[in-house]
Amino acid sequence: MNLFLGIIELIVCFSGVLFMDKLFGKWGLFVWMAMAVVFANIQVSKQVDIGGISTALGNVMFASTYLATDILNEKYGDRSSRNAVKIAAAALVAYIIFAQFTLLFKPNGYDVVDPGMRSIFSMSIRITAASGIMFVLSNWCDVILYQKIKLKTGGKHMWFRNNISTIICNCTENFLFSIFAFVGTYPILYCLEIAIAGSLIEMLIALCDTPFLYIAKIFGRRSGILLEKESDDESKESTGVSL
Repeated sequence: MNLFLGIIELIVCFSGVLFMDKLFGKWGLFVWMAMAVVFANIQVSKQVDIGGISTALGNVMFASTYLATDILNEKYGDRSSRNAVKIAAAALVAYIIFAQFTLLFKPNGYDVVDPGMRSIFSMSIRITAASGIMFVLSNWCDVILYQKIKLKTGGKHMWFRNNISTIICNCTENFLFSIFAFVGTYPILYCLEIAIAGSLIEMLIALCDTPFLYIAKIFGRRSGILLEKESDDESKESTGVSL
């Protein structure tokens, strides 16, 4: 059942990235990045078995941020990708702050959700701190690596730069996050198990996002979108104000 749900979540999640790009362009992807990093940090507290492998939830949602930055890099330029990472990092900081405010408020006699919120948010400082650091570093490295491979290959072999940058950065992020976030909360052997299992799952997810990247580029061509290269645009803008 979990495996089936995981496949459905992957299709829905990656299709959501394409949907936001199709309707709102880079602004939709900025929103997706902020939304995904918050939801992923809520999901990651839940431990599940998928195909007999123990792992934390949030793998698909986190992986969707790499698809989003790759689409931004491909269609709108690497500056847009870096801006998306900054926006997502800001959203994560806001989530940490307001999660703690939620815990500080004393519930009244009618409240029924406070115990559940405390179960989730009581772990949020450590988990989201580890997640935030690894998210920013890995996504930033993904943007840089993707762009370097693109330049080295003369813009050819999009599948190659997509898979290499995503697999390296996403698997490294997942492995280190699992160790930093859960050691002390769970036994060390279990932490290593979910770190290795999560990295293997991330490799499979990374391979699955490649068709969605090609679909996003096809949509861009069919809709007649002029691909933005913000580094060039900024030099032409008289106002000098842009993301």
